[in-house]
Amino acid sequence: MSKQGSSFKDALQNVFATSAILIAFIVAYILFTQIMGNPVNFEGGNPKGQPLEGNYLGIIYKGGYIVPILMTCVLTLLIFIFERVITLSRAKGKGRLNTFVSSLQGLLASDKIEEALESCDKQRGSLANVMKAGLTRYRDLQKDKELEKDQKILSIQKSFEEATALELPMLSKNMVIFSTLASISVLIGLIGTVLGMIRAFAALAQSGAPDALALATGISEALVNTAFGIT
Repeated sequence: MSKQGSSFKDALQNVFATSAILIAFIVAYILFTQIMGNPVNFEGGNPKGQPLEGNYLGIIYKGGYIVPILMTCVLTLLIFIFERVITLSRAKGKGRLNTFVSSLQGLLASDKIEEALESCDKQRGSLANVMKAGLTRYRDLQKDKELEKDQKILSIQKSFEEATALELPMLSKNMVIFSTLASISVLIGLIGTVLGMIRAFAALAQSGAPDALALATGISEALVNTAFGIT
């Protein structure tokens, strides 16, 4: 693969990742403001008031604007899980891998190289691509009378390694995003927890009788963000 082709694929990957995060944020914000913040979820139809008893949408809404950020992390994770499922399904190929391997072993045992290559073309996928690269090299070396047996083996092994190196990036891409989102979501949830507790203690610190509504709102915000962050 050329450097230009690799750079183009990297650029597409960056565009996809950025687009996924933006789409996830937009969807999360709409869900937060229009669904969870719907007045029907609150007493007196006022989102600034208390949520109706047992109304979890209203309860989550009281977690504040840290909630849509956490929802963005969740939705982004779901998008990349879907992308990984599609990619790995394509990498698997068209047929069952154990059937393909058994068929390939039988063809190679009968020295039917061309039929084995055709089987790789039909199967497609990462394993088929790697096997095809090695078998193609093996077929070409059969006609070479100058190289020693050890040299031919090394050449075939190199073909397998090069083909594997080309397939691995596709199989392992975006994996770092999963660990990153897991770490970030916990920290964002912690920030929401701290902000909620600040509001709760601010309500307690008021002169005179503490504001019970503000106190309950602050504690609710802290607990909601804690729950979202650890999940």
